Amino acid sequence: MSGFTQVCLVADVPVNSAKRVTVDGTVIAVVRTPDEVYAINDRCSHADVSLAEGEVEGCTIECWLHGSAFDLRTGAPLSLPAIVPVPVYPARVVGEGESAAIEVDPTPVPALNPAD
Repeated sequence: MSGFTQVCLVADVPVNSAKRVTVDGTVIAVVRTPDEVYAINDRCSHADVSLAEGEVEGCTIECWLHGSAFDLRTGAPLSLPAIVPVPVYPARVVGEGESAAIEVDPTPVPALNPAD
């Protein structure tokens, strides 16, 4: 199945943090920064731990266990020990005010070739 699914209210995800949600059987970390909402697979590619429990800074999320950071826009690992990207998903905010919701499409965005 593809298409956007409402997963939570914007107010459910504090700025510079993440919330774990499940969409069509896929566990996703919904991440809110001051300017954007992102969706990234919740499992670190290095140690299979929850990224939603990590620290958010700018457009990155850092795994709490070994410190691997991932780009929220591409899923690319930005620091060791992770070397494999994690899937990212389209996300958007719909509505206005306190009732604004976050929707996620559980179809992964194709990884970009570093040469692109």
